Amino acid sequence: MKIAIITGASSGMGREFVRQIGCCGQPLDEVWVIARRKERLEALRKESGLPLRVLEGDLLKETVFEQLEDLLRENMPEIRMLVNAAGFGKSGRADEIFTEDMRIQTEMIRLNCEALTRMCGICMQYFSKGSRIINLSSAAAFCPQPKFAVYAATKSYVLRFSRALGAELKSKGIVVTAVCPGPVDTEFFQVSGAIENAWKKRMMAEAQSVVHRALLDAKAGKQISVYGFWMKAARVASKLIPHRWITAFGQWN
Repeated sequence: MKIAIITGASSGMGREFVRQIGCCGQPLDEVWVIARRKERLEALRKESGLPLRVLEGDLLKETVFEQLEDLLRENMPEIRMLVNAAGFGKSGRADEIFTEDMRIQTEMIRLNCEALTRMCGICMQYFSKGSRIINLSSAAAFCPQPKFAVYAATKSYVLRFSRALGAELKSKGIVVTAVCPGPVDTEFFQVSGAIENAWKKRMMAEAQSVVHRALLDAKAGKQISVYGFWMKAARVASKLIPHRWITAFGQWN
């Protein structure tokens, strides 16, 4: 049995990956979807072109990982694609967020970094030549970001982990792609806080387009997927402009 596994599948980018995964060029028998909101996952059956297996669970808790490991041992599938789309962010000054609720920042690190890494580890023995791993990073990974400090740091981890893992797995024919979008029109901002920066509002992309680009880039074997001219320009700028200037601008802005 050939499968894809998608975390964070109940909303946003994860949900869009479920909708488009059948067009990724990989032969798939099932898509295993993981998220906390079971009713949303069940509703996706009508939108998916492939059979879904629903795993309800919180990636900040142990139960869902145990359930996944049991299912993998029982079915011994070939994982053709793993999409780590679960994650969240919180904007604002780090000291103020720490004072308000320390758990927000630590849970962000656990979900964005630890859970993603663990998913890769659990699935590793079920990959084969031609398998793809897609990890949702962000353009925030390109440089430090005041007022988004912890989130940007977690996404920097995802980007660098993905590139290193991809280098390690290259000899096995397994491709790892880090997806680094700018602002995407999803429920993400209901948690992180609304965008106030006018420039970022103008750069807002549609999830459908970002996911389509990501699947094409993963199919092509690219290490990084960046959607849109402005985000590609931001990536180049982050390499040319000293980060102390960028952080100073971010603090002022």
